[in-house]
Amino acid sequence: MASPTYAPFARPLYVMTKPVGSLCNLRCKYCYYIEKSKYYENEPARDRYNMSERTLDEFIRQYIEAQTQPQVLFTWHGGEPLMRPLSFYRHVLELQKRYARGRIIDNCLQTNGTLLTDEWCEFFRENNWLIGISIDGPQDLHDAYRRAQGGQPSWFKVMRGIRLLQKHGVEWNAMGVVNDFNAEYPLDVYHFYKENGCKYIQFTPIVEREGSPAPSERGEHKMLPFSVRPGQYAQFCSDIFDEWVKNDVGQTYVQLFDSTLARWVGEEPGVCSMCETCGHASVMEHNGDLYSCDHFVYPQYKLGNIHQQTITGMMYSEQQKRFGLAKRDSLPHQCQVCEWRFACNGGCPKDRFCTTAEGGPGLSYLCKDFQQFFHHVAPYMDFMKQELLNGRPPANVMTWAK
Repeated sequence: MASPTYAPFARPLYVMTKPVGSLCNLRCKYCYYIEKSKYYENEPARDRYNMSERTLDEFIRQYIEAQTQPQVLFTWHGGEPLMRPLSFYRHVLELQKRYARGRIIDNCLQTNGTLLTDEWCEFFRENNWLIGISIDGPQDLHDAYRRAQGGQPSWFKVMRGIRLLQKHGVEWNAMGVVNDFNAEYPLDVYHFYKENGCKYIQFTPIVEREGSPAPSERGEHKMLPFSVRPGQYAQFCSDIFDEWVKNDVGQTYVQLFDSTLARWVGEEPGVCSMCETCGHASVMEHNGDLYSCDHFVYPQYKLGNIHQQTITGMMYSEQQKRFGLAKRDSLPHQCQVCEWRFACNGGCPKDRFCTTAEGGPGLSYLCKDFQQFFHHVAPYMDFMKQELLNGRPPANVMTWAK
């Protein structure tokens, strides 16, 4: 059977932007981005991290013009984006207003939260910015790996930032990294988020290899010790799911669970790792360099620079099209015949460096975790699917589950 047509316009073009590159005031042990500064070490010191006004202007103009839908989402990332002054983001709003031409502009920013002040929070609230806070759970679990450059713990400063967001009524969500340590305490992590008023939770499993090889490099690479171990991630997610499905459906939103239900009913998930193809979401460095994906900031995945090419041209280039299709087309036979392919589609390409049972390349490091998790949640997903198909709220699953 012929492969489905690749339709790049099926999803909005999306570029995550790094106004300070990889510059950050923390030194989290599992961070995969600090090392990207090596690609810019020959730049003058003042240009090594900071996005220039010229680049900012060019990016905002091109990014808005590249959109095919009336709503445009800007995502400011790092490094730590609050290492740019507030005046930088005030100028962002001025440029967005200048180039909007009737489009609705939304902004979100991901931060470690340690630099938040009343002034920052007032700005976010006045302009309706959504803030993602990187926090890995209670103090002992968070501080195990998320520390300042001098080794000082960061949890108290992050919590101070969260309290400031709450004080000013800023909408925020939690972005938790699942590592070898906090994966052992799933309910402690989940209850912590809920107790602190968090309604939207995103979990990202740490899968990092020694030497930070490019994702295309197969073969044996020793896993870094903070990576989740086989089986850990599945158990972590399953334990939280069991709590969520009995008590919190429709009240607390966990990205993985929502995306899994989307796959169950044949819809696009909210997380790119579960899509059949990728390539619609890229990342731009502080100097205008565009890369295929945030996890593929390596020379061979550089698409170009916005000062020489357009965002539209690079995002719909043959290079990016091949990158997006490779997720589906390089799927090993073991995945193609798997009963859970419809749900995970082989997972994120950055994690597909393991060998299949047949001895071939391209199996995800998290393959068994996916299988275990989907098998665990299948009865509940089947129930919620039927509720949706019959026009009833999927939250009915809570009564059924109990």
